[in-house]
Amino acid sequence: MLAIIWHSRTGAARAMALAIAEGAGRASFLLPAAEAMPAILMGATGYVFVCPENLGSMSGQMKEMFDRCYYPLLGRVEGRPYATAIAAGSDGAGAQAQIERIVTGWRLKRVAPPLVVRLGAQTPQEILAEKTVSPVDLDSCCELGMAFAEGLALGIY
Repeated sequence: MLAIIWHSRTGAARAMALAIAEGAGRASFLLPAAEAMPAILMGATGYVFVCPENLGSMSGQMKEMFDRCYYPLLGRVEGRPYATAIAAGSDGAGAQAQIERIVTGWRLKRVAPPLVVRLGAQTPQEILAEKTVSPVDLDSCCELGMAFAEGLALGIY
C-alpha cells in the first residue's frame, strides 16, 4: 500500500497529493503529515512525500512528521520505495534536498525523479494566496501515482 504523506498551506500540495492518489487508485491512501505516526508508516510498502517549499525548506508540518517518525522507523523501512512532489514558488531545490537527506538515513529507494511544480509565486500576496495547479502538472502527479502503484503491484520495487 502506497502512503501519500502530504502537507499544504495554500492548496497546491494538497491538489498534487490528491492527483497522485487518483493515479495510484486503491493501492494508496492519503495521510496528512500531522496524522502520520510510525505505526501507520510501517504498514505502508512505499511513500510519496508531498509538500510546499516554504522559505527554501520543506514545510514545518512535513519536517515535524519526519522529526516524530525518524528514529522509530530507523532500520525498519530500509529498501522501501519513495518519491517526492514539491509545490514551489521558484525552484523547490531546498525542500527536495532536505527530504533527500532525511530519507537517505532511512535507506529508502528513490523510484521516480523529483516532481517539482513551480508556481511562480514571488510577491507576498502571491505567496499567501490559494494556489491552483495547472492541468498539465496535475496530469504529471497522476502519472507518478499510476507508475508507482504499478511498480508496487508488479513487485518491481
